[in-house]
Amino acid sequence: MFPDVDTARQELKIAGEMNPGPWIAHSLNVAEAARRIAGACAPLDSEKAFVCGLLHDIGRRAGVSATRHILDGYDYAISQGWDEVARICLTHSFPVKDIDASIAKMDISKSQYDFVRNYLDGIRYDIYDRLIILCDALADAKGFCILEKRFVDTARRYGVYPFSVDRWNKTYEFKEDFDKMAGKSIYTLLPHIENCIYN
Repeated sequence: MFPDVDTARQELKIAGEMNPGPWIAHSLNVAEAARRIAGACAPLDSEKAFVCGLLHDIGRRAGVSATRHILDGYDYAISQGWDEVARICLTHSFPVKDIDASIAKMDISKSQYDFVRNYLDGIRYDIYDRLIILCDALADAKGFCILEKRFVDTARRYGVYPFSVDRWNKTYEFKEDFDKMAGKSIYTLLPHIENCIYN
């Protein structure tokens, strides 16, 4: 289950008042990328894609955090009865489906770590997991960006890890899958993506 678009927009607005920051603009751009790509890739539901994009980082409503935001988001979405959103809150940070392939600080308890590890081990990514992981990489607070730009930006902020290339390759794999579904490069679906070259 997931909320309607108006509810999701209101939730993001409230979250932005609780914890203002560029993550709000990022979430809006992830949602728009997801909507546009889903609209070109039958049989995806573009409304579900948009809502999942809007709320993928909703855990940031609880304050500034690293890995913990995925659990805060999961818990909040579950409390609202949005199981499909809760799943996205947890999966979107893991192109490689392994908590130990995370680039974020592990600001979570051992029991939380075990929960995430077991959750990821127990699922198989569906098309919406893959879509939001991809769109998370295609959008920043300024707009849309090519994957190479986003990867370098992330590496500059967090450093490079032994599994960084695996994460990049998996994200490229997701892009190639959606390119095939759309019958063209998904970059062509994202307005002004070329502006990322100049920013």
